[in-house]
Amino acid sequence: MTTPGAQPPADLVITDCTVLVPDQDDRTPVPTPAPTLAVLPDHAIVIRDGLIDTLLPSAEATGIDSRERIDARGQVALPGFINCHTHAPMVALRGIAEDLPVEEWFNERIWPIESQLTERDVELGARLACAEMIRAGVTCFADHYFAMDRVARVVDETGLRAQLGWAYFSSQGPEGRERSLEFALAHQGSAGGRITTALAPHAPYTVLDEDLAQTARLAREHGLPVHLHAAENRAQTDNSLKEHGRTPIEILERTGLLGTDLLIAHATGLIERDFAVLARATGRIAVATAPRGYLKFGWDTTPIAELARIGIPVGLATDGAASNNTLDVWDAMALTALTQKQSTRDPRRLTAREALDHATRQSAQALGLADRIGSLAPGHRADLVLVDLDGPHTQPVHDLAATLVHSARSSDVTTTVVDGRVLMRDRQLLTVDVRETVAELAERLPALTDRSHGQRIQTYEA
Repeated sequence: MTTPGAQPPADLVITDCTVLVPDQDDRTPVPTPAPTLAVLPDHAIVIRDGLIDTLLPSAEATGIDSRERIDARGQVALPGFINCHTHAPMVALRGIAEDLPVEEWFNERIWPIESQLTERDVELGARLACAEMIRAGVTCFADHYFAMDRVARVVDETGLRAQLGWAYFSSQGPEGRERSLEFALAHQGSAGGRITTALAPHAPYTVLDEDLAQTARLAREHGLPVHLHAAENRAQTDNSLKEHGRTPIEILERTGLLGTDLLIAHATGLIERDFAVLARATGRIAVATAPRGYLKFGWDTTPIAELARIGIPVGLATDGAASNNTLDVWDAMALTALTQKQSTRDPRRLTAREALDHATRQSAQALGLADRIGSLAPGHRADLVLVDLDGPHTQPVHDLAATLVHSARSSDVTTTVVDGRVLMRDRQLLTVDVRETVAELAERLPALTDRSHGQRIQTYEA
């Protein structure tokens, strides 16, 4: 029995860890010229009702009663990573279309296969993807795909946090746009509040201006964000200029989407005139960057420095595993830092601290969730990971941020917590049966990957 006036037991207390917190408030507008990190050694994290209740020295936490405790001696506690753009069920197609130009990748491999997807295929792919992300320390992901009610079911079961959007093309008729809206309204706030939703037109080259304008209107009417691909590469921008006299970004402005809360996937094809358009946008605009896929397709990378100058946050992403091969945001974080150094010819960009900022605070801002996640701070949802840096590849530690970005690996994550619930402990998954999922998926792959039917869901021409 609880003594009158005393606090009830905490749900979870994590002790004896090094806690990494940003010096600036997580809601500080981007750009932050030089994000700094505060390191709190030998600290404890007290979690109540899914929230971080307090951070305090471990010695002061010994008397706190709790339902569950984790001794994290020698480990580092970080905000859970956020995958800002992926197509989770596409893990079923990992490695099926390699070393191809993007036109052939879409038209001859991916879209013919996706035309055969069943709801069960989507569910199994999403479950395997969630297992992969939990093991890699991803606590939240933004998904843009089909049969999203099945993905929502998997998110609910596995305990992850997600922003989900049912993708649509204009070739599907008005039914595609209507289904995207119906899903968004039906599932907003589901899974105990862990699921938020977005409208999800595919891209300006597959969705007509009229449908984009209708999406902008619906987003404003219902208070929903929009998640889409735009200016994915320079060829798309050049083709848009040739066909329409406007860049993809200018099409987003013309159709009203830059007046909404908009998450743009990729944006490697931005040209100089696009930055002025983005700078005058009245909505909350963000970009998701997934560098591994750009390297594979031979694209440029997202111009992060230019976007920062006009105040646009850039979150980290993996895209789908069919193009990226992995849903590992640690990999995306290191590659983002390295590709920005190469593209700018400046080793001072992107610093390790900036890369961590993109993986956490800016990714949370990109999804409109910076008031809930992205920082280990009292009052935020308890989405966090514990990382073991005792391996020979992470020792010695001269600069913790550099060690985390350039030396640590996703396999160094030992524990993943979402909303105060432990989803993986001591590298053991607690909410997903991977063996069972893989076995059923393997049985279904021959039918799924058959392309002899010659059908495709769309034609890629950009």
